[in-house]
Amino acid sequence: MAGKLGGKVSKSSFREFGYQEVNLVQDCPLLKNLETNKSAIKTWTSHGDRVESIPENFSIFASSSNAPIAGMMDLEKKYFGLQFHPEVTHTEFGKEIIENFVNDICRCPKIWLAENIIKDHIEKIKRTVGSEKVLLGLSGGVDSSVVAVLLNEAIGDQLTCVFVDNGLLRLNEGDAVVDMFNKNLGVKVIRVDAQDKFFTALSGVDDPEQKRKIIGKTFIDVFNREASKIKNVHWLAQGTIYPDVIESADSSTGKAHVIKSHHNVGGLPKDMKLKLIEPLRNLFKDEVRKIGIELGLNQKIVNRHPFPGPGLGVRILGEVHKEYADILRKADAVFIEELERQGLYDQVSQAFAVFLPVRSVGVMGDGRSYDYVIALRAVETVDFMTAKWSKLPFEFLDYVSTRIMNEVSGVSRVTYDISSKPPSTIEWE
Repeated sequence: MAGKLGGKVSKSSFREFGYQEVNLVQDCPLLKNLETNKSAIKTWTSHGDRVESIPENFSIFASSSNAPIAGMMDLEKKYFGLQFHPEVTHTEFGKEIIENFVNDICRCPKIWLAENIIKDHIEKIKRTVGSEKVLLGLSGGVDSSVVAVLLNEAIGDQLTCVFVDNGLLRLNEGDAVVDMFNKNLGVKVIRVDAQDKFFTALSGVDDPEQKRKIIGKTFIDVFNREASKIKNVHWLAQGTIYPDVIESADSSTGKAHVIKSHHNVGGLPKDMKLKLIEPLRNLFKDEVRKIGIELGLNQKIVNRHPFPGPGLGVRILGEVHKEYADILRKADAVFIEELERQGLYDQVSQAFAVFLPVRSVGVMGDGRSYDYVIALRAVETVDFMTAKWSKLPFEFLDYVSTRIMNEVSGVSRVTYDISSKPPSTIEWE
């Protein structure tokens, strides 16, 4: 805004990523009725540039130590610019700032509710699909589960779900997903064993972007094969959500940088035979969860931690081998089992284990061991665009580490990741 309207923007010698205190230097309609008398608020930032001078008719209402112009406004034109991010969970009063802008300044009505979103999406799905059949790649995660129920509500028997066992899933995932949807939700699910196909395709590949795209292409190959067995299938449905779109630089503006290609965004081949339908594409994770509850999904399904589309393929750093996947899924199962057993699962937003392809010396009994390293990751967030590492009790981490090293053959060391997003991402690849 500053650059387009006559101000000056330049690179800052000191970048601001993560927590930053912002001073409020004058009243502003965005800050109306905040429950604070403080002259500063805690914010979340993510920038390496800053506004050096403001355009004509603007005034400054917020500043930080490294960005003297952290908030500016033109009251006559109702233009407001912020250098911090009010839309993320970790910005204090962020929700109130956005409500002031949307409701008071823009005078938008409060109609963005779960029941309205569902009604709108069902009508849109019916118009888009018509009488044609839809194939959904079902993973059992929150996003694809909500899409399955939403599509089933909209088009019923026109939907067929395909669950691909790619060898990169959590422990006993296949049985649990098929039972849940076939038996409990009445959604038709076909299970496909494609483990060998995926491991062969990933052989010799260690670049994260390549792995994601290979996994995405292999998924599509499997879907095309299954679609050919069903008459009148023209659509592929996916559980893509808005953070996937943003991080893959596939938003409508076309100006975002690629952070990481999500397999269902960046890995789809251009010659794909099926048309694509993504009902959740413009929604955030917390909105998806609310929709799932409104649709009647079990709380345990809706509140389940996210699992990436490429599965363990992006939680195994470097080249993917079946041996690595087997070690990782067992270690991950121990971690999740203990979080649930000790009442900590719902206190974190996402938790998982990562396989590091390095060996570390250890002692097993009276002998020397030289085995792999497992990293544990747990974060707290609402929108998954920003996240803080979860401060799990030391006693808990000690117990989980001991269990993994005692019960999972091939592991000699366990570490805990204390990186926040930004500058890190939640997943390691």
